[in-house]
Amino acid sequence: MPGNNGDDLTRLRIALTVFFALDGFVFAGWVVRIPAIKHQTGASASALGLALLGVSAGAVITMMLTGRLCRRYGSHRVTVVCGILLSLSVALPPLTHSAVALGAVLLIFGAAYGGINVAFNSAAVDLVRALQRPIMPSFHAAFSLGGMIGAGAGGLVAGALSPTQHLFGLTVIGLLVTAVAGRALLRLRPPVPPESSAREKTAPRRLDTRTRGIVITFGLIALCTAYGEGALADWSALHLEQDLDATPGAAAVGYSCFALAMTVGRLTGTRLLERLGRTRTLVTGGAIAAAGMLLGALAPSLWAAILGFVITGLGLANLFPVAVERAGTLAGPEGVAIASTLGYGGMLLGPPAIGFMADWFSLPTALTSVAALAATAAVIGLVTRRAGER
Repeated sequence: MPGNNGDDLTRLRIALTVFFALDGFVFAGWVVRIPAIKHQTGASASALGLALLGVSAGAVITMMLTGRLCRRYGSHRVTVVCGILLSLSVALPPLTHSAVALGAVLLIFGAAYGGINVAFNSAAVDLVRALQRPIMPSFHAAFSLGGMIGAGAGGLVAGALSPTQHLFGLTVIGLLVTAVAGRALLRLRPPVPPESSAREKTAPRRLDTRTRGIVITFGLIALCTAYGEGALADWSALHLEQDLDATPGAAAVGYSCFALAMTVGRLTGTRLLERLGRTRTLVTGGAIAAAGMLLGALAPSLWAAILGFVITGLGLANLFPVAVERAGTLAGPEGVAIASTLGYGGMLLGPPAIGFMADWFSLPTALTSVAALAATAAVIGLVTRRAGER
């Protein structure tokens, strides 16, 4: 294909995969040290909760700006800059000694996290269009694997290293990885779609009213998916322990199985998309996740509930990557930014929404909202099939 070298595309795919994995690794490393930093700052639970909103606020504010920066300077450059900022800013939280200071530095960390997510997803969308293969889930699988490694490594070193030492170590690792992968990324020009793709008019559109509406619809699929991820991360263990009398260890297994199922689902996502196509993958995945979450929320036994979580993870695995890719294919980096912002909003909305509904009704009933939104994602995927499969 004119303008694209097969070896360059392979190198680009490797470099982007490394950045996705690094993002998951660094973020998970920070998450496992939150309890220690809470103790260090002396923050109450409510003060810590407000401080942690700094990550969310920084990410959401920056995501929309990053779409425009990618359009102007290129997603490769923005990815590298945000990789440096992410690596540097993760060392800041253990240097704080109050909830206010922690919230301020988490704004910076969240801005870098949101920025790099938009930038490397935009670069990945360009690569998907050039290769004409649905490889987006493989990048998100790298993020999931990086997160699992980061969390596991963080747990292992937590007893030996202080938060300052651990997170400074993440800074060093992040800067080294960014230097190597970033050098490769900056040498590679963004790929151009093949001539056949250009004839089919798959080039990103400008964000007019109609296009923005379709992109927002794809973003709602991302929101429905991320709502489930956030809800299960915060509430699955409590559900198993409180409602099914599981031990704390067995309760922790539930979310681990969900996360592992999502990773496996994303690793096999490209093959699944090649066989089913994007619309059927969205519809089938949403339906499977809805059924799995009904089982997970309402099952009368521990292992049946865990099986439900596994089914939910497999169903949700590829919804977010496909939604972001479809938004990016339609509207470029700004489309990725809109879909990512809505998706991140869903992850923020999930845990508190489940908490309120659990107070009003019960936790099992509240968790069925995950099934309802997964089914909603399936319906949206069906309704938008023509917009996504041009």
